[in-house]
Amino acid sequence: MEEARDGEDTMEINEMEQTKVRLMRAYVESQDPSSQEVDDLMMRRFLRARDLDVEKASAFFLRYLKWRQTFVPNDSISLSVVPNEVAQNKMFLQGFDKQGRPITVVLGARHFKYQGSLAEFKRFLVYAFDKICARMPGGQEKFVVIGDLEGWGYSNSDMRAYLGALSILQDYYPERLGKLFIIHAPYIFMAVWKFVYPFIDKNTKKKIVFVEKTKLRSTLLEEIDESQLPHIYGGKLPLVPIQDS
Repeated sequence: MEEARDGEDTMEINEMEQTKVRLMRAYVESQDPSSQEVDDLMMRRFLRARDLDVEKASAFFLRYLKWRQTFVPNDSISLSVVPNEVAQNKMFLQGFDKQGRPITVVLGARHFKYQGSLAEFKRFLVYAFDKICARMPGGQEKFVVIGDLEGWGYSNSDMRAYLGALSILQDYYPERLGKLFIIHAPYIFMAVWKFVYPFIDKNTKKKIVFVEKTKLRSTLLEEIDESQLPHIYGGKLPLVPIQDS
C-alpha cells in the first residue's frame, strides 16, 4: 500500500491506481451520470482516502455527489448567504509554499459563536475551500493551513463548528489538506483538542503539526519561502481576506 501512495503529492497516477480509478468510474457513472464530468484526479483522491478500496471509495464518492447537488445547488456559494462569517474576517488566502500549495491563514481568536445556524458556517467553509482549490496551480492538488490560535479563549470555543469543519474537510474535500500548522496554541485549547482528536481520521492526523513558539519562523520557513510567508510571521506578504483574494 505504501508503494501505491508514493509520490501522492504529484499529479501522476500510477498503473495500479489507474486500474482502480477505471473500476470506480465504471460503477459510479452507472449510479450517477453526473460523475462523467469528474476527472480521474478527483476520483483518485476519494480512492486514496479509502486506502484504494474501490467499493468503499465508490460509496464515499456517491455520497459526496449527492451532498454537492443539495448543499451547493448552483455549484458555488455566494457571499450573500454567509454574511456573519465574512464579518468576522478570520480567514485569509495568499502565497504558496515551496511545493506550490496555496496557503490559507485562520485566526482562531476571531471566531465567535452567534445566533445563526451551523449551516452558514459550513457554507462559508465550502466557499473558502472552493476558492482555495481554484487557486491551485497545475500539478497541485493540496493546500496548506496555518491555524493561528493567538488570543484564543473559551469565548472562541465552538465544538459544533470544529466538528462541522472536520466533517466538511474529510467527507467532501478528501486528500486536499497538505499540512496544518497549529501555532500559538494556548494550554486551555488542549482540552478542546482532546475532545476533537478522536474524530480526525488517520490520514488527516499525519498532516497536523503543533509548532513551538520559539521555532515558529524557522519551522514555517522550512516549507514556505520568506517571499510567500505572511508578514505577521516574518515574511513579505500581507494577509488578504479570503473574500478579497
